[in-house]
Amino acid sequence: MRFALCNEVLQPLPFRDQCALAAAQGYDGLEVAPFTLADNPAHISDAQAAQCRRIAQDHGLVISGLHWLLVAPAGLSIVDADAAVRARTVSFMRRLIELCALMGGKYLVHGSPKQRSVPAGSTPAQALERATECFAQAGAAAAAAGVVYCIEPLASRETDLINTVAEAARIVDEVASPGLRTMIDCSAAGQMEAEPIAQLMERWMPGGHVAHVQVNDPNRRGPGQGELRFAPILAKLLQLEAAGQYDGVVAVEPFDYLPDGPGCAARAIGYLTGIVEGLRHG
Repeated sequence: MRFALCNEVLQPLPFRDQCALAAAQGYDGLEVAPFTLADNPAHISDAQAAQCRRIAQDHGLVISGLHWLLVAPAGLSIVDADAAVRARTVSFMRRLIELCALMGGKYLVHGSPKQRSVPAGSTPAQALERATECFAQAGAAAAAAGVVYCIEPLASRETDLINTVAEAARIVDEVASPGLRTMIDCSAAGQMEAEPIAQLMERWMPGGHVAHVQVNDPNRRGPGQGELRFAPILAKLLQLEAAGQYDGVVAVEPFDYLPDGPGCAARAIGYLTGIVEGLRHG
């Protein structure tokens, strides 16, 4: 099992220092939020993307993927009634897909709740139709680039569109592209799903709908810093890996850093690797 750290946890350290710290703590990779690399990620050049890949490799890491995709620049939306806004957003998504491939990443996680929530004057059905069209284009571009674009179900307190894995899976099935999948964010799943997360994985991973997992507590802190127990989740992932039904990384994505970013990251990797060691040899 491979663990990646979402790199914004280590902000404002320079990227090279983020890699050094994550490697020293025992992570296998970084999951990169593009806005941490540039105010407008579309301006990241091919050469800069390749340099990030080399920096990570120099520290024994990989850039596993990208997340927090539409935070910057302002004005992006996959649900806006204006087709020009959506077209501009899809163009930006395509560029992020290119950058992900150049960095050596394997997936992109599309959360971005503010850029997909139902806009004023539109119905949920209209917003979902527009979002699905954008995801279809992203899935095609991802397939061509050899990566996977993942729809992230998020809690209803963040967005009113696509809150469960089942809702995301319906889009994946409708689009039917090898480049489009969904994923499981444990914080959101712990708030929104009717069944335990291990059962959720058992339901959706064997069919290939889920391509990625982020671990965090519903209280938005790191794994092990709340009430959600991760041993059953990791046990299920190990079982699914052994069966060839999941081969992705597990990314640590807290939002409330306790005691601070580096301390939260260190606690998370120690907690998770301790569970895995116990499951394998206990």
